[in-house]
Amino acid sequence: MKSFIKHITLGVAVLVGVTACDVNRLPETNISDETFWRSETDLKSAANYLYTFLPPFAIPGGNSTEDVWSDDAVGLASNNISDGSRLAPATDANNYNTPYQLIRAANNIIEKAPRATGAGQTAIDRYIAEARFFRAWAYFSLVQKFGDVPLILKTLDDTSPELMAPAAPRTEIYAQIYQDLDFAATKLPTPTALGAADYGRISTTAALAFKARVALFEGTRAKFHKYGDANAHLTLAVNAAKAVMDSKLHDLFANYFGMFQYEGEGRQNRENILVKQYGVSTTERVLTHPYFRSSLENGNVSPTKSLADSYLLKDGLPITKSPLYKTPVVSLDVFANRDERMSATFMKRGDAYMGTKPVFDIAPLVFNKSGFTFRKYSNIDDWTTQASTMDRIILRYGEVLLTYAEAKYELEGQISDADLDISINLLRNRAKIARLTNAFTTENGLDMREELRRERRVELAQEGFRYWDLIRWKTAEIELPKPVLGNFFFKDEFGTATTVNLTPENFILVQNASFRKFDPEKDYLWPLPINEISLNGNLKQNPKW
Repeated sequence: MKSFIKHITLGVAVLVGVTACDVNRLPETNISDETFWRSETDLKSAANYLYTFLPPFAIPGGNSTEDVWSDDAVGLASNNISDGSRLAPATDANNYNTPYQLIRAANNIIEKAPRATGAGQTAIDRYIAEARFFRAWAYFSLVQKFGDVPLILKTLDDTSPELMAPAAPRTEIYAQIYQDLDFAATKLPTPTALGAADYGRISTTAALAFKARVALFEGTRAKFHKYGDANAHLTLAVNAAKAVMDSKLHDLFANYFGMFQYEGEGRQNRENILVKQYGVSTTERVLTHPYFRSSLENGNVSPTKSLADSYLLKDGLPITKSPLYKTPVVSLDVFANRDERMSATFMKRGDAYMGTKPVFDIAPLVFNKSGFTFRKYSNIDDWTTQASTMDRIILRYGEVLLTYAEAKYELEGQISDADLDISINLLRNRAKIARLTNAFTTENGLDMREELRRERRVELAQEGFRYWDLIRWKTAEIELPKPVLGNFFFKDEFGTATTVNLTPENFILVQNASFRKFDPEKDYLWPLPINEISLNGNLKQNPKW
């Protein structure tokens, strides 16, 4: 299932020249050898390098820590994004330079692939399509954070005037992203055609699913921040998501927790659309990660009360409305009669844990400051080896269903029960909670938009979406300045060895509201690195930074 990952090393070796410090330049001495760009094998080897840019698991100090930027999770210490204390950086390799390195590598393949006449036009188009997918991926990463950025669509040398070009408006960048993804969707193989041997490569449904993600982000951001043509983007989101749904190439994996375990890997899990692959086995590691031990068990990413409270009871009602909800007396009570995704996402007493403590009882507060521990991707054997080969899910069908429902609602101001049944209710059925209908929301005084957003939050918890959802909905200014709370303090279970700050209601107080802020005049865009502005006088800093 993971055969192609072993060949990425060749692609890295071939394209190693494109990782120089300069963001925009690609010297023509790199990959200009006429003997290389000839065959389909050459194209595939070159494209393999692009896959190394797929986001890894969150690691301490790494760049995949979106969960702790939000109100879903907290780390061992506060971070300067969620608490509003950051300053414009001198450099930002992870968030600014790395995407441009990927763009440069993609542009290089797009330009040189046509030389491989021995490969045939179908193969040439396929690997150009892979490169255009990754170029779109990189530009979305940039515009999502920084807004307007330089749009570079060719390889540059030291004399290229584009080196001093001003930032392109976000409308132009999104237009290019959509063009790239449309090309990819028409030229890439289907997941069925990729089969087991090429599982992990970009497929036509990956291009469509990613287009749906991009269009939902910009459509809702434009709507709630009041700029641009929100409906144009939302229409693209609906159509792209529906195209994936109508393809019948994907469906939901039966076991939600199992989806984030080894049993959920490979072609047999039709929910997976794109994953970041790790090693084949413990003996053929190639690439591994210590996510469970270094991030979850060690408390670098721990869930909050805010996230916990989002999970419905089995009757489909929130804890503030359901007669099934009872104030917990012991820690297991938190999970009683709840959406099954909560037990799959949060550790609870009796779950398999780690080598030195095989069965979980309660979160150690010295590490898990909130009194909660995340469970997705946990594996006791991986904890021991600290070398997991479990893949990270990047795109999955569950997200596509959520995108369809939200985009449909925001576009039309309503959503039919029929559309709920082909999207949200498939997820709720797997979670074993009551079906969502328009009558149900009316009868119980619920708001459909809020229920759609809740569904997204719990379905995609611990997968890095929440911060960006708060940004596009323009609710970060409301949610992020709130205090960070954790679990009920169950004294008999937590003990008294660790000093804990508590609220009057007996919740763990992780961070007081006085230490948190979000400035809506500046924090919805990230600051450009100061050194990039110094290098290019036509590049302007984002407002208020």
